[in-house]
This record gives sequence, C-alpha cells and structure tokens, in this order.
Amino acid sequence: MKQSIVHVALVVRDYDEAIEFYTKKLNFTLVEDTYQPEQDKRWVVVAPPGSDGTSLLLARASKSEQQPFVGNQTGGRVFLFLNTDDFWRDYNNMVSLGIAFVREPKSEPYGTVAVFEDLYGNLWDLLELKTENSIE
Repeated sequence: MKQSIVHVALVVRDYDEAIEFYTKKLNFTLVEDTYQPEQDKRWVVVAPPGSDGTSLLLARASKSEQQPFVGNQTGGRVFLFLNTDDFWRDYNNMVSLGIAFVREPKSEPYGTVAVFEDLYGNLWDLLELKTENSIE
C-alpha cells in the first residue's frame, strides 16, 4: 500500500491576499486557482518552489465559526515546516521582504531552524536539515 498527503488546508481570510503573500514573499508557485460556481468558492493550491510533495490548499473562511481560526489553526504552535536547501539564502531573502521571525536562527542537532509568521500569524519553521536528516 502507498499513500500520501496531497494537500494541507490553510484557512485564509482572502484568496488574493493569501496568493500574493505566498507567491511574492515565500516564492511559492501558484499551482491552481479554479472557481467552483456550485459552491461559490475557489480551489487555490500553492507549493514551494521545486516541490513535488504536499501542497497548501488556501481555503477562505466562509462561515463565521471559521473566522477565529484564520492564523490560529494550531493554537499558537508551529504549524508548517518549510524545508530548504539553503537556509541563509532564504532567511535573508525573507527578512528583506519583511517576513517576521519570532524565533531567531538556531543550530540544532537536526539542522538550522528559525520560526516565522505568515501574513495571518500562523507559525512556520524555516529549516535546513542536516544531510542525515534530509527528507527524500
């Protein structure tokens, strides 16, 4: 048996502002943006550059009970982990683009890591895993 997680849904306030952030600030690729008239919503998928793994489904909060979860899907814990092949290149670029880092870079046994916020306040790890810990 072989299974995989294809998408992770990220609740967002607005499709276009989320697309702008992920494509312009994090350099993600817009994989799909398709309007679904029967549900009056869009299917918006973004992925990190060069990625062929899990992607993000940007899901606009469409009900009032979903609104409080925009930016707080995990109750303040780090939610997503963005692995890179060059930590310092990406860290410096993100800082230059105004990405807020809430934990400064740190060397750990598994690699180099820092925690940043996306446009809604969700916490992400930016990390470069050491070779023996890399994801294949």
